[in-house]
Amino acid sequence: MSPMQTVSPVRVLHFVTGGFSGGATQVAVQLVNAAREGDAIEPLLVLRRKRRTPPQRISELERAGTPLRLVPGWSHAASIFALARICREFRPDVLVAHGFSEHLWGRYAGLLAKVPHLVHVEHNTRERYTRWRLAQTRWLARRTDRIVGCSEGVRRVLLAMGMPPERTIAIPNGIRLDPFAAADAHAFAQREPGIVMVARFSKQKDHATLLRALALLRERGLQPSLQFAGGGKALHRKPLERLAAELGIAGQVRFLGVVRDVPQRLMAHQLCVLSTHYEGMPLALLEGMAAGCAVVGSAVPGVREVLDDGIDGLLVAEADPAALADALERLLRDPPATARMASAARKAALERHGRELMNRRYEELFLELARGG
Repeated sequence: MSPMQTVSPVRVLHFVTGGFSGGATQVAVQLVNAAREGDAIEPLLVLRRKRRTPPQRISELERAGTPLRLVPGWSHAASIFALARICREFRPDVLVAHGFSEHLWGRYAGLLAKVPHLVHVEHNTRERYTRWRLAQTRWLARRTDRIVGCSEGVRRVLLAMGMPPERTIAIPNGIRLDPFAAADAHAFAQREPGIVMVARFSKQKDHATLLRALALLRERGLQPSLQFAGGGKALHRKPLERLAAELGIAGQVRFLGVVRDVPQRLMAHQLCVLSTHYEGMPLALLEGMAAGCAVVGSAVPGVREVLDDGIDGLLVAEADPAALADALERLLRDPPATARMASAARKAALERHGRELMNRRYEELFLELARGG
């Protein structure tokens, strides 16, 4: 190549739900904004509009300069044809379809628009696959360049679903580390010995087990505060509020709803818990680690790959209040050991879970596909 020649940026379109309720949208937004900071990739974010798509989040992205388009979500066909039109205009080299069920509609649109390279990113270990949707997924897999699990646990689930091993890889999720830069200035001993759990109220998350563990701790003479941060439907939150009252711990528990100061709350507390039934790669737990909290997670795929049990966190059996209470009691009764575990968790987050590493792995994948590497 002569000095006068330049390489055009690779065009990458990310398609994801506009619900903003899970990690898939966060990851897609991160990848688009990271690409804007370099010159190798020209990105575009396309959101599938949902009834609960928050207008303020769209406005924030637009004000930040994120290249953004929306497609209707009232029917699958409407989403597919609108996205195909955008593909014909933008002419992406790579279309990345994130999450269920958007990875189906996104790849159908990519095939219609003859996008050269398709990538499917799976963000969870358990989704609502019917036999028909699994059949579609397998059909599309044969026409997809890479199938990416957001953790090694997700990759194994994809392989069990029949995805092609030679094209199925893992790229672990990463988080922004800069909001936690001040974590070391918040001395562990000076933090509140309370618990923060960041998770939306849904069937996936297991707030109830944490409430029951808190009641068991109360019987053992321990009364840590508990903050639940996250949105979700009232039909999932209201029964938990009643359960806290029935267990006699309502005074210890705060239901915060959606908050925008999660890093500050985590850095002000000693403990972070993720009680859950299934995960892909739990960003909330990674943030707890980066904040310098001692972390406890349910031992389910996606979480097991994050924590080295007893070293940088504790793993407990899923839906087991007694096991969770035992882990929390261990941490609350031995502050020096808990501080060492919290320090190891922060070190692991800084070394292994920064979004820069995730961004670089995805960028290398997109360039390899588009440039025939």
